[in-house]
Amino acid sequence: MLLQDEQYVVKWLSQYGALPKTQIIKMLRKPPQTAEKILRNLKKQMQISDVGGGYYVALDSMCQPDQRTILAVWVLLKFIDFVDPMAHYPAVYPAQLFFLKENVGYEIVVLYDGETSLLRLLQPDDDLKYIIVLPHISMASQLKMPKAPCLFATVDFEGQDEPEVTFYSMEAITDENAQYISKSS
Repeated sequence: MLLQDEQYVVKWLSQYGALPKTQIIKMLRKPPQTAEKILRNLKKQMQISDVGGGYYVALDSMCQPDQRTILAVWVLLKFIDFVDPMAHYPAVYPAQLFFLKENVGYEIVVLYDGETSLLRLLQPDDDLKYIIVLPHISMASQLKMPKAPCLFATVDFEGQDEPEVTFYSMEAITDENAQYISKSS
């Protein structure tokens, strides 16, 4: 019988595949030593395995990490104190992740260069907001936005294990320049 936190880890890894150990530790919202102990116990019970030399953990050692999902989880972690451990899960394509925060649904959509048209596949809903993760904020000026509240984010590793996640809001849309984007905390 798995403990509650161990069940969470198994559930998250079954949903998202291999994730960096750092993300799992942050998702557990425990002191790092306690989270490490939870992961050690799961490995001992053969519930999870190391992947990529121990940088990632997964349900089995053959699981390959999905970089879009990993970027989406980094964004989720900025809200993790306000999200129930079981109130986030994979979203419908082209979004990677859905989470509930204060009874509002958010979808995180990770776009790479040249994927501006993917936003047309979104199905906006009255109670849904989007967080669009871009490789660089200048890409925002090329997007045809869905008719729903949107926030932009960039995830910049700058040589670190844990990236800097920066959020941006849109104030007005113009075709001539990208000055409509303002940084928000």
